[in-house]
Amino acid sequence: MQRMRDVLRESLGLSLDALSELDRLATAWPVACGASLARHGEIVELDAERTVHIRVEGAEWMREFLDMRSSLRQNLARIARVPLNGIHFEEQGRAAERARRPAR
Repeated sequence: MQRMRDVLRESLGLSLDALSELDRLATAWPVACGASLARHGEIVELDAERTVHIRVEGAEWMREFLDMRSSLRQNLARIARVPLNGIHFEEQGRAAERARRPAR
């Protein structure tokens, strides 16, 4: 069964080559972490330092994602064929709150 999953992940990676890196990461997201967990997080950015930013639904889901940080980064990079140096999670409400603050 694991061998079949590896074949499917490799096949998905090949089919994503025509997309932008961000779109490839977003498409690989549910495969990398599983469909049920993927519903609670959304890829929003790939920055210049090659860190992927993910908006997480809430604190309870944040713990789940943080526990999987290393494996998620590796899986996303492998499936999407995008080199990643890091993965950053941010709670959904906090991202909106920070965007409303005036610059200092």
